[in-house]
Amino acid sequence: MSRRSSDPRASSATSVGDVTLTDAIMLASGTAGHGAELAAYGNLSALGAVVTKSLAAFPWEGNRAPRVAPAGVSMINAVGLAGPGVAQWLSHGYEDLRAVNATVVASIWGRTVEEFAAAAAALRGVPVAAVEINASCPNLEARNAIFANSPDATAEVVAATDVLTVPRWVKLTTTAPGLLEVVDAAVSAGASAVTLGNTLTGLVIDIDSRQPVLGNGGGGVSGEAARPVALRAVFDVRAHNPNLPIVGVGGVSTSEDALAMIMAGADAVQVGTVTFADPRAPWKISRGCREWMDRHGVVSLDAIKGAAHG
Repeated sequence: MSRRSSDPRASSATSVGDVTLTDAIMLASGTAGHGAELAAYGNLSALGAVVTKSLAAFPWEGNRAPRVAPAGVSMINAVGLAGPGVAQWLSHGYEDLRAVNATVVASIWGRTVEEFAAAAAALRGVPVAAVEINASCPNLEARNAIFANSPDATAEVVAATDVLTVPRWVKLTTTAPGLLEVVDAAVSAGASAVTLGNTLTGLVIDIDSRQPVLGNGGGGVSGEAARPVALRAVFDVRAHNPNLPIVGVGGVSTSEDALAMIMAGADAVQVGTVTFADPRAPWKISRGCREWMDRHGVVSLDAIKGAAHG
């Protein structure tokens, strides 16, 4: 009996350091909400993990509207890390994710090193798979002072979260000066993995009003425009540190995009902006990866991880 292509048998399970995931495809922070918002479109427990929208130790309203706008085939946003804070999330969004058996990665942020420490302390003892430290959001007022632009600042943020007993992933910007030095600093300070990367700083102007479209002025560009930049960052970091767990994110909208990230050196891939156009995309991408693996006789992702390095 021939195998049906609609019933892929290849395994897309993976691991990011000590974190074992049933699938390499995760929901990216910032696009899937704080809880089980996408559960109506697919089985969240079938994905590798849900990475929450970034949480501070306190509620935060974010930036003034409008916050999101198209940027060609991409998107620009200046939501500004709006969120309920860790305490409120634990009693609502976290419980919603537990109810659907999702693997949870909690993302945290702060304006200062002390605020990162407070967010980490609020999560101490919470059974999440990992905590992703968002050191690279460009949508705060001091956008020129992104922690992840500096090795020293990145190390400070990571060190400040050492109260956590779960693995710490650090979300970095792909455009940091000296990205490899920033990665080394993060690892030396205790990071067990890096997430590459975040949105790209950009601007869209309404030529009728002659003003920036977003209420905050500039914002972070995501979607297709970010993909080649993120792919290059993953490739370079993997070449620099062959053993470092890497999560690739940026403009992944098809299974081909996800497989390219893995071949560049990513251990897992996050899917974000495409879910605004198609909230079922993460499950389609996951299935497409396994179908490609079946067609090419690839049983495990380990066989193609980093394959682009020769």
